[in-house]
Amino acid sequence: MLLENLSLLFFKNYDEANISFSPHINCFIGDNGSGKTNLLDAIHYLSMTRSAFNSSDALNIKQGEDYFMVKGRFMIDSEKHTVTCSLKQGQKKSMVHNKVAYEKMSDHIGRFPVVLISPYDTDLIREGSEERRKYFDSLISQLNHTYLEQLIQYNYILKQRNSLLKQFAERRYFDRDYLHILNEQLVPLGEQLAQERMAFLETFVPVFQKHYRHISDSSETVTLTYKSQLPGSNFAQLLEQAEQKDRTLQRTTVGTHKDDFVFLMDGNPVKNFGSQGQQKSYVIALKLAHFEVMDERQHHKPLLLLDDIFDRLDEKRITKLMQMVAAHTFGQIFLTDTHLERTDKILENLSDQIRRFEVKEGTVTLIS
Repeated sequence: MLLENLSLLFFKNYDEANISFSPHINCFIGDNGSGKTNLLDAIHYLSMTRSAFNSSDALNIKQGEDYFMVKGRFMIDSEKHTVTCSLKQGQKKSMVHNKVAYEKMSDHIGRFPVVLISPYDTDLIREGSEERRKYFDSLISQLNHTYLEQLIQYNYILKQRNSLLKQFAERRYFDRDYLHILNEQLVPLGEQLAQERMAFLETFVPVFQKHYRHISDSSETVTLTYKSQLPGSNFAQLLEQAEQKDRTLQRTTVGTHKDDFVFLMDGNPVKNFGSQGQQKSYVIALKLAHFEVMDERQHHKPLLLLDDIFDRLDEKRITKLMQMVAAHTFGQIFLTDTHLERTDKILENLSDQIRRFEVKEGTVTLIS
């Protein structure tokens, strides 16, 4: 899979941009704040229908404008695909594939896969369980559309249930029958999500461990485990047992929305016992396993986005990554850096299909 062209209108700090890409390596070079990462985020939009960095789509409209548009032309097995994402203030976001608008954004997920490695990846280790659930839910959703639909439905019913619990407290009444109706809808979805997460980790963990050994050259044993209330328990009973607690707290306290993915090194939490270098190796191995699993299941390589990794990684880890680039492990690559000389030195002799772009104050200029 290739992204041949990217067009922007009023996206973040860009008035307008139109960029044609190399099929192998594309480098965006510029100072911090120039808009390099915004280009990667635009590509992320075309794949995932959303920003990798902003939770609100409206924040991606250029200041002083009332809409943005991101458009890309992909090539998959000699077939061209044009994807457009746009948003106008006060209206719903639109995703269009080959001039046909999606009725549901979820129908687009997984068609044009992407893997992003960024300085924020260590948040997966340092932050709470919600960050890890979002990451793995996003990964599994790109591979399994049924899982994505079940997740959307689960979250919708969960939102209804939480709203009902708040109403009970505010209006000082209780309707157990209505609550049970929502329980009956939530239970099978939660159980299915938990089963799929467990099944996914069975295949994912060995691939992850392989990449950790390669990227780190270390002897420690790493793994990740799925921590959930559901496997081995009756979800319906858990909801009933937590009913009084849920009413008191006005939210649902049991279910797959409380799950976690626990990152371990020699049996201990990476967050507490891993060095900074080990933590970086851990999250890079996660992303490389993410790439490999997507490649194997979808039969075409995802786009690989590398955001400022030359600033954040030591020479050993960069060398390991570049060895994989040289071996054509990856397909099309988009990377950002602040120094052209450093980029050229690292990429020297890796490919004869490299395009370098200078990014400056929201403009993009082809260097070579």
